[in-house]
Amino acid sequence: MTDKLLRVVWVDRPESPAFDLPDAGAWGPFTANAVQDLSVQASRDAIANAEAALVCLPSGAKAAPIPWAALSAVCADAAVLVLADAIDAATQQRLLNTGVQDVVLHADAGSLAQRVRLAVQRKQVEVEARKAYATDLGTGLPNRQQLIEHMSQLLALREREPKPVSVLAFRIEGLQGVESGHGVESANVVRRKIAVRLRAGVRASDVVASLGGDVFAVLLPSTESATDAEYVVQKLLRSLRDPFKIAGTEVPITAHVGVAQYPDDGKQPEPLLRHASTGALLGAYGMQDSAND
Repeated sequence: MTDKLLRVVWVDRPESPAFDLPDAGAWGPFTANAVQDLSVQASRDAIANAEAALVCLPSGAKAAPIPWAALSAVCADAAVLVLADAIDAATQQRLLNTGVQDVVLHADAGSLAQRVRLAVQRKQVEVEARKAYATDLGTGLPNRQQLIEHMSQLLALREREPKPVSVLAFRIEGLQGVESGHGVESANVVRRKIAVRLRAGVRASDVVASLGGDVFAVLLPSTESATDAEYVVQKLLRSLRDPFKIAGTEVPITAHVGVAQYPDDGKQPEPLLRHASTGALLGAYGMQDSAND
């Protein structure tokens, strides 16, 4: 079917030779490593670098509770298949709801290679679909819906571990002029260049998103004070001041920024985004801070 080498990680691998994966053949080849505990960081790192994880659920005297939280986290990184002697329907359904791609009983071990290959393909389709849903295709940045999901998860965490969060909204003036004078694709090129500069100016843990059209947002998950957020604003505005060029011609772009602080300006994603967007619309950081001035 394919000769692409698949990297597989076994979790608590059984001794039965029936579960060997072929080095070649219609559904191979595979390369396999083994780990013992889903909750150990070294195991998580190994799984993050693999296409598939085979999680074995021992029965009898070796049976143990299923580590649901760790299993859910692993399902985000790889195609997960659970192997068991037998499993009840309710547990099987919960495994699938958790994100497991397939449940393989020992009696079906002969089809394991095929099922691993197909599970990896299904996972790839799932990831691509989720990426398309969550991405602004013009810039490659997370879109508004994905930003709200990020914020919802972060703010839920901040309720348990209180810490300031900052949301920046950037309103870009001049893109319509670029579109009128140079065409739609040229305006899209400038939007992509803006996205690259914003992304390059923040930490890997920060989130830069496109809110559509001429508005971008930056989520700062950890800021000690409003002064920290203002420092980031000034840094990003400086990066946007460098001229943008289309076919060798500089195009005039202006940026205005609004800032919202959690919890002072809101405790939910939508109010925080509205506060920051209103600030950008009113020019909270005025024309002296604009790009290409």
